Amino acid sequence: MNKRGHGGHIGLTYHAHGPNWFELALPWREELTGMAGSGILASGPIISLMDNCTSMSVWTMIGRFLPHATLDLRVDYMRAAVPGRTVIGRGECYKLTRSVAFVRGMAYDGDLGDPVAHATGIFMATHGTYK
Repeated sequence: MNKRGHGGHIGLTYHAHGPNWFELALPWREELTGMAGSGILASGPIISLMDNCTSMSVWTMIGRFLPHATLDLRVDYMRAAVPGRTVIGRGECYKLTRSVAFVRGMAYDGDLGDPVAHATGIFMATHGTYK
């Protein structure tokens, strides 16, 4: 991933992708923790991770870049990420209309069956259409 912009600043990197899903990695760094000395990642970087990987899942599904805006992104936390571990964000685009994309995803730090967080969201095409 390009080192410019917010994603580059927090260290997001490509992990994997498929026909309608995309994964990014958020490597653990002390400056991304919420409380000095705790080792626990703050919520902001995880929200950014989920916004980015779900957005990229839309572009992967349609096979091209199309400017769009995050209309809604809900992130529910299930537990704290294990200090020192990389968190993987997996976003999936599961429904497209002409101008709206519906997404969901999970953030996990080792076992997808024991997620750190779950996300759902909606993106809207700002220039052009998805279909």
